[in-house]
Amino acid sequence: MAEELRLSFKEMCARFDVTPRTLRYYEYIELLAPEKEGRARFYGPREVARMKLILRGRRFGFSLEEIRQWLLIYGRKGEKQQLQQWLDMASRQIDALGRQREDLDNAIADLRALRETAAEELARLSDD
Repeated sequence: MAEELRLSFKEMCARFDVTPRTLRYYEYIELLAPEKEGRARFYGPREVARMKLILRGRRFGFSLEEIRQWLLIYGRKGEKQQLQQWLDMASRQIDALGRQREDLDNAIADLRALRETAAEELARLSDD
């Protein structure tokens, strides 16, 4: 039988490329709950899975509070409620990211136009 995954605090930071401060903060806001042996902390499969979800959620632009609330639902209401909540959150975030992309596309188009105008002006001034 394979040995159960158990990472130290330092190993957890290294595996997920997070700072000790970040990991401690995630514990403080109750996103993670490692096993404690004296001053040492150990992270099992549950905490590793939660960390993957946390980092994925952050990558998608969710707040830590949204992630925390979503993770809490599973323990209280079960998988079906959690999946429904995830679908609702994902739909809202997709809409928000779409609006951000539109804003970025507009900003890029404006900046390109201004750069082109400046290049033309520079060329005109160089001809003088």
